[in-house]
Amino acid sequence: MAKLLSTPRLTSIHFRTVTSTLSNHSSPPIHSSPTLPPFPLHSNTSSFALYAPPPPVNNLRIHRSFPVSAFDTKNDDVSSSSKDETKDEPNVAEINGDDSATKEDQYPSGEFEFEEYGAWKSLIVKFKMLFAFPWERVRKGSVLTMKLRGQISDQLQSRFSSGLSLPQICENLMKAAYDPRISGVYLHIEPLGCGWGKVEEIRRHILDFRKSGKFIVGYAPACGEKEYYIGCACQELYAPPSAYFALYGLTVQASFLGGVFEKVGIEPQVQRIGKYKSAGDQLMRKSISDENREMLTALLDNIYGNWLEKVALTKGKKKEDIEQFVNDGVYQVERLKEESWITDIKYDDEVMSMLKERLGIPEDKKLPEVDYRKYSKVRRWTLGLAGYKDQIAVIRASGGISRTRSPFSSPSSGIIAEKLIEKIRSVRESKRYKAVVLRIDSPGGDALASDLMWREIRLLAESKPVIASMADVAASGGYYMAMAAQAIVAENLTLTGSIGVVTGKFNLGNLYEKIGFNKETISRGKYAELTAAEQRPFRPEEAELFAKSAQHAYTQFRNKAALSRSMTVHKMEEVAQGRVWSGKDALSRGLVDAVGGLSRAVAIAKQKANIPQERQVSVVELSRPSASLPEVLSGIGSSLIGADRTLKELLNDVASSDGIQARMDGVMFEKLGGAAYTNPLFMLIKDCLSSF
Repeated sequence: MAKLLSTPRLTSIHFRTVTSTLSNHSSPPIHSSPTLPPFPLHSNTSSFALYAPPPPVNNLRIHRSFPVSAFDTKNDDVSSSSKDETKDEPNVAEINGDDSATKEDQYPSGEFEFEEYGAWKSLIVKFKMLFAFPWERVRKGSVLTMKLRGQISDQLQSRFSSGLSLPQICENLMKAAYDPRISGVYLHIEPLGCGWGKVEEIRRHILDFRKSGKFIVGYAPACGEKEYYIGCACQELYAPPSAYFALYGLTVQASFLGGVFEKVGIEPQVQRIGKYKSAGDQLMRKSISDENREMLTALLDNIYGNWLEKVALTKGKKKEDIEQFVNDGVYQVERLKEESWITDIKYDDEVMSMLKERLGIPEDKKLPEVDYRKYSKVRRWTLGLAGYKDQIAVIRASGGISRTRSPFSSPSSGIIAEKLIEKIRSVRESKRYKAVVLRIDSPGGDALASDLMWREIRLLAESKPVIASMADVAASGGYYMAMAAQAIVAENLTLTGSIGVVTGKFNLGNLYEKIGFNKETISRGKYAELTAAEQRPFRPEEAELFAKSAQHAYTQFRNKAALSRSMTVHKMEEVAQGRVWSGKDALSRGLVDAVGGLSRAVAIAKQKANIPQERQVSVVELSRPSASLPEVLSGIGSSLIGADRTLKELLNDVASSDGIQARMDGVMFEKLGGAAYTNPLFMLIKDCLSSF
């Protein structure tokens, strides 16, 4: 999506990732590509911002690394110097791919190890359960049921939020492994709109849960590649006779507006630094560039190759056999059963009856269940998984980056730099925490905000170990934040890098002439009309200044990346240029230090803080989410609240810019059925129509 915004400063040049979306090659309900948050791209008055989602590529490599026995998580509210070197050649050693691989081996894996409770610990847990709150009461022999579908946030959710939370899903699986009242888990797996990083984290926790010896059964009425990747990790996977299985492979798509703008009389004047920085291509070109094709092909090969490899490993088949099955275009559920892709063909009620029989429950009795939302209220303390002395803080940063909160923004409206900086400073001043894990799921945003947070993270890293953990994406401004940490952990297919900048404005002169609109500007100062005069193109001296400003922003970003990653500027330039890398490829190029999930980041944080790996620690989630009124109302089913929330986002975009606006929302309509950050205008139309 493209939109026109006006902003006050030329210096706010924003980092962008590729403009294409990676989607599965089948119907939108199953294979819709999650679009990432819109992150503004400001230059000066009458500049533009793009909704340019990077391909949602995430980890397919398995690291069973959520050591329950090593730490616990609790939610606390946090109350509230190094030199900034940007010289061209930091006096540091170069890092090559072999060095990176060797360095990764030096870090602990954080692999989960299930430990049975002894008699004394079991007695204590039973005693705690006697005094548990009413909402923590669970009937003995219950089955934990969770429906995995749609968007999954990397943030903790309030009790009134309607969406799913990755931290809470993972914690529920971990608690269930140790809870003597839980006999097993029943997962309903439906079309997902999250990235591969979150999918890998869920899969990892399913495999970890299985170590407890309890059963975990999956049910998939509609299944694509992501859904099957989770489902095949379960001990058993069932599907109804009419199930929609579409394992047809993956595609990557790139859309271009150059021809559209040409017809309506709009000339995008874009400055992008980095030959792979494809955000500007969406506006200027009519077809894909060689560099963009090269980058997207590499990302597609990574995700498809990893999917084939991991599914083959799980099913005990050859990779070639899995690929042949995909190429056969199989849609018959019967063949899925015949070739052992699923356990059996059953309806949901038949699976429930099977579970009752397995647990010895009479047919006329109801299967005891506890759902995701209720079980999320069970405290770790109740199960004996809390109360450890050493504490490691987790700071979560998700969404697009902006410097300040607008009057219309909600608590979950992305990364607000001033708020995150307050939290970072509070942790730095606190003596409670031995180390910090910075969890990032962001495509970037405001360059100034990213730099201010980079500085604060660097200062925090001087006082205690800071480890960055990447989820679906940590690119551009998201990578800017991560590179301030002492070590970076990414999923195998996390989308990262994108060290480049892009900025620009629209020349609307031809459009104004066609519609009979005129605009006159009176100014003082040679460059006062640099981006204020959208009715004409840049003058030669303005174009030169605009280009120099963009180049300066890129040089700062690249040099700080080189300094942070202990690389020469020349070496960093080879991996920068706006190119987006998978986590696996980023590791071999020195942009990240290890591949794994949050638990590996915690294990590395323990190592850096000189805490023995066998010692249990408390992982403290900083700031419990507070529910807003729209969330409360949407939680009780008001169909109009979706429109209210979308209108709020739309007003937020308007309020974040000054001066005249010429918005171009809705020029492009991608397959965004499961996207969390769809263009607000489309969301508003959709919500309004759905309320009738």
